[in-house]
Amino acid sequence: MSETEQVPAGIDPSRPSPARMYDYMLGGTHNFQVDRDATEQFRAQMPDLEDAAWANRGFHGRAARWMATEHGIGQFIDIGSGLPTQSNTHEVVRAVAPDARVVYVDSDPMVLVLAKELLTDDGATAVIQADLRKPDVVLNHPQLRALIDFGEPVGLLMTAVLQFVADESDPWGLVASYVAALCPGSYLALSHITRDKLPPRLVETGVQVYQRATENAHPRTKAEIERFFTGLELVPPYQGAGPIITNVGLWGSEDPDSADSDGSRAFYCGVARRSQP
Repeated sequence: MSETEQVPAGIDPSRPSPARMYDYMLGGTHNFQVDRDATEQFRAQMPDLEDAAWANRGFHGRAARWMATEHGIGQFIDIGSGLPTQSNTHEVVRAVAPDARVVYVDSDPMVLVLAKELLTDDGATAVIQADLRKPDVVLNHPQLRALIDFGEPVGLLMTAVLQFVADESDPWGLVASYVAALCPGSYLALSHITRDKLPPRLVETGVQVYQRATENAHPRTKAEIERFFTGLELVPPYQGAGPIITNVGLWGSEDPDSADSDGSRAFYCGVARRSQP
């Protein structure tokens, strides 16, 4: 999106947006110069930033496809969906489950501006602008209720979004609230940026960059990320692994050794099943 293009109403082009920065990392065009500048400042400390973004996006798609193909999940809620990009959730799951329904949820107003890129002719997708920190608002939204049957298993996708929720807002409690609304047999796919094994200067730069953005970033430890799956049954991320969380490049990989990139290690992820009513 060039600076000569008109800025949509309600959009602030003076502050970086996590959604637009992520779009830029993935090679998208739904971003402004302020987003590109902030991302490049981050990239100066993390040359593998693009690899990290794509590794996370790859996990998102593999997890959703796995739910659809291996467990017959036909409805998905994608919270913190971000801007339209390559391999959007409905494109991934409807390739293997043509009747699948997807509700996209994001707080960035640009998502609604570009909603038409995520809507299908048969009405099987919806786009909602809402804050994930208000689960009652999200879960009771009329558009979500029109597409999602909570009496049937749901695929809940929360990838690279909870890192923008501060401890004071209890991100672990928020995840539990969303999971509690789902019936047994539903699945949660979650990824989260970590500070583990990363250079302190890199982590500090990332935090500072997002302090100027519309949302602050809160990288967390492996133990803190594991807490999101409390009470759920983690599934093995690849052949030979136990029920654990892992780095995003490894989940669903046929060759974990080759998938273990530096960028992949910036995120932990997991997929877990709700088995108890």
